Amino acid sequence: MSDPIVHTDQAAKPLGAYPHARRVGNLLFLSGIGPRNPVDNSIPGLVLNDDGTIRSYDIEAECRATFANVKAVLEASGSSWDRIVDVTVFLTSMKTDFPIYNRVYAEYFTSVQACRTTVEVKSLPTPIAVELKVIATIE
Repeated sequence: MSDPIVHTDQAAKPLGAYPHARRVGNLLFLSGIGPRNPVDNSIPGLVLNDDGTIRSYDIEAECRATFANVKAVLEASGSSWDRIVDVTVFLTSMKTDFPIYNRVYAEYFTSVQACRTTVEVKSLPTPIAVELKVIATIE
């Protein structure tokens, strides 16, 4: 068996002392993954005020970037998008972002049919609006 701890340069670097994912048996547990760009750590569609507070953001762009990061970690782990079994979604604004998130999610998950839980949180560790926690299988 290969190393159960997974790190990849194809997804944004973790913000702390944790891996992108960890294998346990035939299950793969991904750490929380958001939309930060793996190359420059930028957040797509985010505009900050001079004091660092959020002026505006593009939840659709963040969702698509988050899904790309999740896909990169899955593939680096020896899994794939179609092997996702459970998704926990963290949104910072359920009222304004859920309809857009739900539409984009449907594009990516129609054939996957993963279980999903979506919760609103006050904030995330960086000025992002969405983060996913994913469980997948590995052959």
